[in-house]
Amino acid sequence: MLIPVVNMAGERVDEMELRDEIFAAPVNKSVMHQALIRQLANARRGTHKVKGRSDVRGGGRKPWRQKGTGRARQGSTRSPQWRGGGVVFGPTPRSYEKKMPRKMRRIAMRSALSLKTTNNQLVVVKDLSLAQPKTRDFVDFLGKLDLQNSVLVLLADRNDNVELSARNLPDVKTLLAGYVNVRDVLGHETLVLTPDTVAEIERILG
Repeated sequence: MLIPVVNMAGERVDEMELRDEIFAAPVNKSVMHQALIRQLANARRGTHKVKGRSDVRGGGRKPWRQKGTGRARQGSTRSPQWRGGGVVFGPTPRSYEKKMPRKMRRIAMRSALSLKTTNNQLVVVKDLSLAQPKTRDFVDFLGKLDLQNSVLVLLADRNDNVELSARNLPDVKTLLAGYVNVRDVLGHETLVLTPDTVAEIERILG
């Protein structure tokens, strides 16, 4: 598959061949969904905690005698039916980790990249660099490429000027190619890559 390569001004200067097994692979929606659910689940900390009956302070004395009062029998004021009592079956710390075979993760990643390529939502920029970290310059760059919605910029190596320039833009995220994931790819409308980024992704998923 051939894809045009543009410069910072949005002008077509070259074209690049993408590996079909990565950027034109069959889109497996079910595996993509499974990978996304796994990533969202693994991001949960699982630190939620409520106090059960044995955790609530007090309630050690029987509130009234067992018989003869005309009221229902009670053993503790910290029972779940009492105000201030413990919570029944409440959340406790746990792990939400889900496992997924590496082959399936790679299939999901290839599917996500292929979906973006098929929908013409993948842009390759020949030399993505800025002279200084300046948000206005990065906004001008996006305007020349006619990118008005959410953008995910994938970099092969650290680029402080680009990362700092895009950091204040709410709809733009920069990410190293080694950390590419299904959630970010599907969560942004357009992907912006460089030839070095494409080579790195093909090395990782190849």
